[in-house]
Order: sequence, then structure tokens, then C-alpha cells
Amino acid sequence: MFVIGNLFSALATIVDIVLTILYWLILIRTLISWVNPDPYNVIVQYLNKLTEPILRPIRRLIPMSIGIDISPIIAFLAIILVKSFLVKTLMDLSTRLQ
Repeated sequence: MFVIGNLFSALATIVDIVLTILYWLILIRTLISWVNPDPYNVIVQYLNKLTEPILRPIRRLIPMSIGIDISPIIAFLAIILVKSFLVKTLMDLSTRLQ
């Protein structure tokens, strides 16, 4: 059973790293959007391509009636929730199976 425990531990680590990177990419995109970036910049285009699939569904669910895009905040909360629940659950499973 230790093999399955190690698999869960590795999955938890990978999910944690991916969610952390996604968190930082959304944060960087949000900070860059405050300074009116050049839309033809390669870095700006790359950030948009990586983060738009996460932010677009949130924007569709929550209208911007107040004029402020709060989709990054909701994405941050969702990432924190998934990290707190899924990663910890996978780590707990891995320790119980080892």
C-alpha cells in the first residue's frame, strides 16, 4: 500500500505546485493590468492565454455591474479552497496508506 501512498503524495505535491503557479500568474496579470500594458507584448499575451480560461467562466457568472472586475479575487479564493481541501486530503490519504 505504500506505493499508492507515495502516488497520492506525489499528486498532492504536483497539484500544490500547479495551483501556486496559477495563483502567481493571476496576481501578476492583475498587477500588470493596473498600468495599461501593451497588448502586443509577448509576456502580456502569454499571461492572458494562461489565465483567461480560469477567469472567463467567473466573469460570465458574476456580472461587472459595479465596474470592477472581481474575477481574480474569486479565483484566488477558489485556489485557496482547492489547496486547503484537495491537497490536504491527498496528503492525509498518502500518510494513512504508508
